[in-house]
Amino acid sequence: MLRLGFVVVTTLPFIIYYLTKAKIIERCNGDFSEEKRYRMARRCIRIMMRHGRIRTEYTGQEYLPKEGGYVMYPNHQGKYDSLGIMYAHPRPCTLVIDYDRSKLPIVSPFIDWIQGKRLNKRDMKSQLKTILQIAEEVKNGRRYIVFPEGGYDHNKNDVQDFMPGSFKCATKAKAPIVPVALIDSYKPFGINSLRKVRTQVHFLKPLCYEEYREMTTPQIAELVKERIGEEVSRRVIGTSDLT
Repeated sequence: MLRLGFVVVTTLPFIIYYLTKAKIIERCNGDFSEEKRYRMARRCIRIMMRHGRIRTEYTGQEYLPKEGGYVMYPNHQGKYDSLGIMYAHPRPCTLVIDYDRSKLPIVSPFIDWIQGKRLNKRDMKSQLKTILQIAEEVKNGRRYIVFPEGGYDHNKNDVQDFMPGSFKCATKAKAPIVPVALIDSYKPFGINSLRKVRTQVHFLKPLCYEEYREMTTPQIAELVKERIGEEVSRRVIGTSDLT
């Protein structure tokens, strides 16, 4: 938590500047496309990484579908997860976040900024409505990050069970599913230190609709979890062998 507090304090002027700039642009002429929003969001992420002494390495950009919308499903490790993915993802994307977590200071305006979706887990009717909205947007070309694990406390590099219901965003849109393997993503805001940290983001080969159309969501969840788990294990063991 030490790094999180340090980053918030040292980057707050930049965050306020960009949020204010975004509001002024929208208020004046509304000419604030998703591309512009995403560019500014990534600029803030890079500033935060520099101040927080965070380095993120990534692979697999060539696997990202060149056209149309898709849904990325990563393992969940901590507060840095979505920021690391957005840093590594060149084209505009956004995320689905728990409603309660989305209301935290700084988080709330950031979610509005990137036009993300808040999922109220206590209201089934609201959940279904949100899932259908996401599916429709993905059909129209948007790209989403959805975390299929229930939480990230103490997960570290251990991949937990995936919730089958989270895959309905992709199945209803008949869109590609992109597994994303995160490694050491818990370290930036999960360890009480200001030492330099390195995280990894690996985009894996996507599952096209034709590949999973006959599968149930529990089967899809297990397959995606297995692929991510194998990638995480392979890379963590490989890194250990070199140290």
